[in-house]
Amino acid sequence: MPSFTVYKGSDSGKVVKSTTEKPALKGDQVKLRVTASGLCGTDLHYNKADMGLGHEGVGVVEELGPDCHNLKKGDRVGWGYEHDSCGHCQECLRGNETFCAQRAMYGMADLDQGSMAEGAVWREAFLFKIPDSMSDEVAAPLMCGGATVFNALHQYNVLPTDVVGVMGVGGLGHLAIQYAAKMGCRVVVFSGTDSKKEEAMRLGASEFIAMKDAKELKTERPINQLLVTTSAQPEWNKIIPVLAPNATIFPLSVAGGDFSIPYMDFLINGLTVQASLVASRYIQNRMLEFSAHHKITPIIEKFPLTEEGCNQAIEKLAAGNMRYRGVLVRQ
Repeated sequence: MPSFTVYKGSDSGKVVKSTTEKPALKGDQVKLRVTASGLCGTDLHYNKADMGLGHEGVGVVEELGPDCHNLKKGDRVGWGYEHDSCGHCQECLRGNETFCAQRAMYGMADLDQGSMAEGAVWREAFLFKIPDSMSDEVAAPLMCGGATVFNALHQYNVLPTDVVGVMGVGGLGHLAIQYAAKMGCRVVVFSGTDSKKEEAMRLGASEFIAMKDAKELKTERPINQLLVTTSAQPEWNKIIPVLAPNATIFPLSVAGGDFSIPYMDFLINGLTVQASLVASRYIQNRMLEFSAHHKITPIIEKFPLTEEGCNQAIEKLAAGNMRYRGVLVRQ
Protein backbone atom coordinates (compact mmCIF):
# COMPACT_ATOMS: atom_id res chain seq x y z
CA MET A 1 0.00 0.00 0.00
CA PRO A 2 1.72 3.23 -1.16
CA SER A 3 2.11 5.92 1.51
CA PHE A 4 3.91 9.25 1.31
CA THR A 5 4.26 12.67 2.89
CA VAL A 6 2.02 15.46 1.61
CA TYR A 7 1.94 19.14 2.53
CA LYS A 8 -1.56 20.40 3.22
CA GLY A 9 -3.27 23.69 3.91
CA SER A 10 -4.70 24.47 7.33
CA ASP A 11 -7.13 26.88 9.00
CA SER A 12 -4.27 29.21 9.87
CA GLY A 13 -2.98 29.35 6.31
CA LYS A 14 0.22 27.57 7.32
CA VAL A 15 1.30 24.51 5.37
CA VAL A 16 1.40 21.39 7.54
CA LYS A 17 2.98 18.00 7.01
CA SER A 18 0.68 14.98 6.70
CA THR A 19 0.69 11.42 5.37
CA THR A 20 -1.47 9.94 2.63
CA GLU A 21 -2.02 6.22 2.12
CA LYS A 22 -3.29 4.75 -1.11
CA PRO A 23 -4.58 1.24 -1.85
CA ALA A 24 -2.63 -1.07 -4.14
CA LEU A 25 -2.32 0.32 -7.66
CA LYS A 26 -5.09 -0.63 -10.06
CA GLY A 27 -5.90 0.10 -13.69
CA ASP A 28 -3.51 2.64 -15.17
CA GLN A 29 -2.49 4.18 -11.85
CA VAL A 30 1.14 5.24 -11.45
CA LYS A 31 3.05 5.89 -8.24
CA LEU A 32 5.54 8.76 -8.52
CA ARG A 33 8.36 10.17 -6.48
CA VAL A 34 7.86 13.94 -6.66
CA THR A 35 11.01 15.84 -7.63
CA ALA A 36 9.66 19.37 -8.19
CA SER A 37 6.48 21.35 -7.64
CA GLY A 38 5.62 24.71 -9.06
CA LEU A 39 3.77 27.20 -6.91
CA CYS A 40 0.82 28.83 -8.65
CA GLY A 41 -1.29 31.80 -7.60
CA THR A 42 -4.26 29.42 -7.45
CA ASP A 43 -2.58 27.61 -4.55
CA LEU A 44 -3.13 30.71 -2.44
CA HIS A 45 -6.88 30.15 -2.74
CA TYR A 46 -6.52 26.76 -1.04
CA ASN A 47 -3.86 27.20 1.63
CA LYS A 48 -6.56 27.36 4.33
CA ALA A 49 -8.24 24.15 3.13
CA ASP A 50 -7.52 20.69 4.51
CA MET A 51 -6.15 19.37 1.23
CA GLY A 52 -2.90 18.49 -0.48
CA LEU A 53 -1.47 21.60 -2.08
CA GLY A 54 0.13 22.03 -5.49
CA HIS A 55 -0.81 21.14 -9.05
CA GLU A 56 2.37 21.82 -11.05
CA GLY A 57 4.10 18.51 -10.48
CA VAL A 58 7.09 16.68 -11.88
CA GLY A 59 8.24 13.29 -10.69
CA VAL A 60 9.83 9.95 -11.48
CA VAL A 61 7.78 6.80 -12.09
CA GLU A 62 8.33 4.25 -9.30
CA GLU A 63 5.46 1.74 -9.72
CA LEU A 64 2.96 0.96 -12.46
CA GLY A 65 -0.57 -0.41 -12.31
CA PRO A 66 -1.56 -3.49 -14.35
CA ASP A 67 -3.07 -1.51 -17.23
CA CYS A 68 -0.18 0.91 -17.83
CA HIS A 69 1.28 0.65 -21.33
CA ASN A 70 3.08 3.90 -22.17
CA LEU A 71 5.33 4.57 -19.19
CA LYS A 72 8.11 2.61 -17.52
CA LYS A 73 9.91 2.87 -14.22
CA GLY A 74 12.34 5.76 -14.17
CA ASP A 75 10.43 7.94 -16.66
CA ARG A 76 10.16 11.62 -15.79
CA VAL A 77 6.60 12.86 -16.02
CA GLY A 78 4.55 15.91 -15.14
CA TRP A 79 0.93 16.63 -14.30
CA GLY A 80 -1.24 19.66 -13.96
CA TYR A 81 -4.66 20.90 -12.90
CA GLU A 82 -6.76 18.02 -14.25
CA HIS A 83 -6.39 14.47 -12.95
CA ASP A 84 -9.19 12.52 -14.62
CA SER A 85 -12.29 12.65 -16.83
CA CYS A 86 -14.93 10.17 -17.95
CA GLY A 87 -13.27 9.50 -21.31
CA HIS A 88 -16.48 8.88 -23.26
CA CYS A 89 -18.64 12.03 -23.21
CA GLN A 90 -18.81 14.43 -26.15
CA GLU A 91 -16.22 16.79 -24.66
CA CYS A 92 -13.75 13.99 -23.91
CA LEU A 93 -14.13 12.50 -27.38
CA ARG A 94 -13.50 15.93 -28.91
CA GLY A 95 -10.31 16.36 -26.88
CA ASN A 96 -11.95 18.94 -24.62
CA GLU A 97 -11.78 16.83 -21.47
CA THR A 98 -11.17 19.93 -19.35
CA PHE A 99 -14.91 20.60 -19.84
CA CYS A 100 -16.05 17.06 -19.01
CA ALA A 101 -18.92 17.09 -16.48
CA GLN A 102 -17.07 14.40 -14.49
CA ARG A 103 -13.65 16.02 -14.66
CA ALA A 104 -11.40 15.72 -11.61
CA MET A 105 -9.68 19.04 -10.99
CA TYR A 106 -7.35 20.44 -8.36
CA GLY A 107 -9.28 21.75 -5.39
CA MET A 108 -12.35 19.70 -6.33
CA ALA A 109 -11.11 16.09 -6.33
CA ASP A 110 -8.21 13.98 -5.02
CA LEU A 111 -7.87 16.32 -2.05
CA ASP A 112 -5.59 13.87 -0.21
CA GLN A 113 -2.62 14.64 -2.48
CA GLY A 114 -0.95 17.34 -4.55
CA SER A 115 2.40 18.21 -6.08
CA MET A 116 3.73 19.58 -2.78
CA ALA A 117 4.52 16.10 -1.53
CA GLU A 118 7.09 13.33 -1.51
CA GLY A 119 4.94 11.12 -3.71
CA ALA A 120 1.68 10.89 -5.62
CA VAL A 121 -0.58 8.39 -7.41
CA TRP A 122 -2.15 9.52 -10.68
CA ARG A 123 -3.60 7.93 -13.80
CA GLU A 124 -1.11 7.27 -16.58
CA ALA A 125 -3.60 8.88 -18.99
CA PHE A 126 -3.11 12.26 -17.30
CA LEU A 127 0.68 12.19 -17.01
CA PHE A 128 3.01 13.84 -19.54
CA LYS A 129 6.53 12.81 -20.42
CA ILE A 130 9.04 15.57 -19.78
CA PRO A 131 11.41 16.25 -22.73
CA ASP A 132 14.98 15.11 -22.06
CA SER A 133 16.35 18.61 -22.63
CA MET A 134 14.12 20.11 -19.91
CA SER A 135 15.00 20.07 -16.21
CA ASP A 136 12.42 19.18 -13.56
CA GLU A 137 12.50 22.67 -12.07
CA VAL A 138 11.87 24.29 -15.47
CA ALA A 139 9.11 21.82 -16.37
CA ALA A 140 7.12 22.23 -13.14
CA PRO A 141 5.81 25.80 -13.72
CA LEU A 142 4.88 24.90 -17.29
CA MET A 143 2.41 22.26 -16.13
CA CYS A 144 -0.14 24.95 -15.25
CA GLY A 145 1.33 28.41 -15.79
CA GLY A 146 2.79 27.53 -19.19
CA ALA A 147 -0.23 25.45 -20.18
CA THR A 148 -2.65 28.24 -19.31
CA VAL A 149 -1.12 30.85 -21.61
CA PHE A 150 -0.14 28.39 -24.35
CA ASN A 151 -3.71 27.04 -24.44
CA ALA A 152 -5.16 30.50 -25.07
CA LEU A 153 -2.78 31.04 -27.98
CA HIS A 154 -3.11 27.54 -29.44
CA GLN A 155 -6.73 26.54 -28.81
CA TYR A 156 -8.16 29.77 -30.19
CA ASN A 157 -6.01 29.95 -33.31
CA VAL A 158 -3.89 33.02 -32.69
CA LEU A 159 -2.00 33.73 -35.92
CA PRO A 160 1.68 34.68 -36.34
CA THR A 161 0.46 37.84 -38.08
CA ASP A 162 -1.51 38.89 -34.98
CA VAL A 163 -0.46 41.60 -32.56
CA VAL A 164 -0.69 40.03 -29.10
CA GLY A 165 -1.03 42.22 -26.04
CA VAL A 166 0.15 40.82 -22.71
CA MET A 167 -1.09 42.63 -19.63
CA GLY A 168 1.24 42.08 -16.69
CA VAL A 169 4.80 40.77 -16.44
CA GLY A 170 4.45 38.16 -13.72
CA GLY A 171 4.02 34.43 -13.28
CA LEU A 172 1.80 34.06 -16.36
CA GLY A 173 2.77 37.19 -18.26
CA HIS A 174 6.50 36.48 -18.56
CA LEU A 175 5.65 33.11 -20.11
CA ALA A 176 2.96 34.56 -22.39
CA ILE A 177 5.52 37.00 -23.84
CA GLN A 178 7.89 34.14 -24.70
CA TYR A 179 5.23 31.89 -26.26
CA ALA A 180 3.64 34.61 -28.38
CA ALA A 181 7.01 35.89 -29.58
CA LYS A 182 8.23 32.40 -30.51
CA MET A 183 4.97 31.84 -32.41
CA GLY A 184 5.94 34.78 -34.59
CA CYS A 185 3.54 37.35 -33.14
CA ARG A 186 4.33 40.95 -32.47
CA VAL A 187 4.04 41.27 -28.68
CA VAL A 188 2.98 44.45 -26.90
CA VAL A 189 3.41 44.38 -23.12
CA PHE A 190 1.31 46.49 -20.75
CA SER A 191 2.64 47.03 -17.26
CA GLY A 192 2.25 49.55 -14.47
CA THR A 193 5.64 51.23 -14.76
CA ASP A 194 8.81 51.02 -16.82
CA SER A 195 10.56 48.88 -14.16
CA LYS A 196 10.12 45.64 -16.16
CA LYS A 197 10.62 47.09 -19.63
CA GLU A 198 14.15 45.80 -20.18
CA GLU A 199 13.19 42.31 -19.04
CA ALA A 200 10.05 42.23 -21.18
CA MET A 201 12.00 43.24 -24.27
CA ARG A 202 14.61 40.58 -23.54
CA LEU A 203 11.85 37.96 -23.29
CA GLY A 204 10.60 38.85 -26.77
CA ALA A 205 8.36 41.91 -26.55
CA SER A 206 8.37 44.32 -29.48
CA GLU A 207 6.76 47.19 -27.59
CA PHE A 208 6.27 48.11 -23.93
CA ILE A 209 3.57 50.40 -22.55
CA ALA A 210 3.70 51.81 -19.00
CA MET A 211 0.11 52.45 -17.91
CA LYS A 212 0.23 53.93 -14.42
CA ASP A 213 0.31 57.66 -15.18
CA ALA A 214 -0.85 57.52 -18.80
CA LYS A 215 -4.11 59.33 -19.54
CA GLU A 216 -4.40 57.51 -22.84
CA LEU A 217 -2.51 54.65 -24.47
CA LYS A 218 -0.96 54.53 -27.91
CA THR A 219 0.45 51.47 -29.62
CA GLU A 220 2.22 51.21 -32.96
CA ARG A 221 -0.41 48.72 -34.16
CA PRO A 222 -3.87 47.76 -32.83
CA ILE A 223 -4.01 44.70 -30.57
CA ASN A 224 -5.71 41.62 -32.05
CA GLN A 225 -5.44 39.35 -29.01
CA LEU A 226 -5.14 40.54 -25.40
CA LEU A 227 -3.99 38.15 -22.67
CA VAL A 228 -4.88 39.58 -19.26
CA THR A 229 -2.57 37.95 -16.71
CA THR A 230 -3.08 40.42 -13.86
CA SER A 231 -5.44 39.65 -10.99
CA ALA A 232 -6.96 43.15 -11.12
CA GLN A 233 -9.15 44.01 -14.10
CA PRO A 234 -7.71 46.55 -16.52
CA GLU A 235 -8.91 50.10 -16.96
CA TRP A 236 -10.98 49.24 -20.00
CA ASN A 237 -11.50 52.87 -20.98
CA LYS A 238 -7.76 53.02 -21.63
CA ILE A 239 -7.40 49.59 -23.20
CA ILE A 240 -10.32 49.46 -25.64
CA PRO A 241 -9.03 52.31 -27.86
CA VAL A 242 -5.87 50.31 -28.67
CA LEU A 243 -7.76 47.10 -29.52
CA ALA A 244 -8.39 46.22 -33.15
CA PRO A 245 -11.97 45.67 -34.31
CA ASN A 246 -13.01 42.08 -33.49
CA ALA A 247 -10.15 41.72 -31.00
CA THR A 248 -10.33 38.89 -28.47
CA ILE A 249 -9.73 39.37 -24.74
CA PHE A 250 -8.52 36.38 -22.70
CA PRO A 251 -8.92 36.79 -18.92
CA LEU A 252 -6.40 34.22 -17.65
CA SER A 253 -5.88 34.89 -13.95
CA VAL A 254 -8.22 33.65 -11.23
CA ALA A 255 -10.22 36.35 -9.46
CA GLY A 256 -13.52 36.70 -7.64
CA GLY A 257 -16.34 39.08 -8.47
CA ASP A 258 -17.80 39.88 -11.88
CA PHE A 259 -16.17 40.59 -15.20
CA SER A 260 -17.17 44.11 -16.18
CA ILE A 261 -16.53 45.98 -19.44
CA PRO A 262 -18.13 49.09 -21.00
CA TYR A 263 -21.12 47.71 -22.86
CA MET A 264 -21.37 50.05 -25.86
CA ASP A 265 -17.62 50.03 -26.51
CA PHE A 266 -17.77 46.25 -26.38
CA LEU A 267 -20.58 46.16 -28.96
CA ILE A 268 -19.42 48.76 -31.46
CA ASN A 269 -15.91 47.28 -31.65
CA GLY A 270 -17.16 43.71 -32.09
CA LEU A 271 -15.00 42.47 -29.23
CA THR A 272 -14.91 38.91 -27.92
CA VAL A 273 -14.20 37.87 -24.34
CA GLN A 274 -12.96 34.28 -24.46
CA ALA A 275 -12.82 32.22 -21.27
CA SER A 276 -9.94 29.75 -21.34
CA LEU A 277 -9.02 26.94 -18.95
CA VAL A 278 -5.79 25.01 -18.59
CA ALA A 279 -4.83 22.85 -21.55
CA SER A 280 -6.29 19.59 -22.73
CA ARG A 281 -3.85 16.67 -22.87
CA TYR A 282 -3.35 17.16 -26.60
CA ILE A 283 -2.35 20.79 -26.15
CA GLN A 284 -0.36 20.06 -22.97
CA ASN A 285 1.90 17.72 -24.92
CA ARG A 286 2.29 20.23 -27.73
CA MET A 287 3.15 22.89 -25.15
CA LEU A 288 5.97 20.74 -23.76
CA GLU A 289 7.31 19.99 -27.25
CA PHE A 290 7.14 23.66 -28.23
CA SER A 291 8.77 24.76 -24.98
CA ALA A 292 11.65 22.33 -25.37
CA HIS A 293 12.23 23.22 -29.02
CA HIS A 294 12.13 26.99 -28.46
CA LYS A 295 13.79 26.88 -25.03
CA ILE A 296 10.91 28.56 -23.23
CA THR A 297 12.25 29.00 -19.71
CA PRO A 298 10.32 30.30 -16.72
CA ILE A 299 12.12 32.69 -14.41
CA ILE A 300 12.09 30.85 -11.10
CA GLU A 301 13.01 31.07 -7.45
CA LYS A 302 13.80 27.73 -5.81
CA PHE A 303 12.77 26.51 -2.35
CA PRO A 304 13.27 23.14 -0.64
CA LEU A 305 10.33 20.75 -0.93
CA THR A 306 9.82 20.66 2.83
CA GLU A 307 7.22 22.04 5.23
CA GLU A 308 9.43 25.05 5.90
CA GLY A 309 10.17 25.57 2.23
CA CYS A 310 6.47 25.42 1.28
CA ASN A 311 5.63 28.07 3.87
CA GLN A 312 8.48 30.32 2.77
CA ALA A 313 7.40 30.10 -0.87
CA ILE A 314 3.71 30.74 -0.13
CA GLU A 315 4.53 33.73 2.09
CA LYS A 316 6.70 35.26 -0.61
CA LEU A 317 4.07 34.70 -3.31
CA ALA A 318 1.29 36.10 -1.11
CA ALA A 319 3.39 39.23 -0.48
CA GLY A 320 3.76 39.74 -4.25
CA ASN A 321 7.54 39.36 -4.14
CA MET A 322 8.01 36.20 -6.22
CA ARG A 323 10.03 36.56 -9.42
CA TYR A 324 8.19 35.04 -11.15
CA ARG A 325 7.40 31.39 -10.37
CA GLY A 326 8.29 29.63 -7.13
CA VAL A 327 9.51 26.05 -7.52
CA LEU A 328 9.83 23.59 -4.65
CA VAL A 329 12.66 21.17 -5.33
CA ARG A 330 13.25 17.83 -3.65
CA GLN A 331 16.48 17.89 -1.67
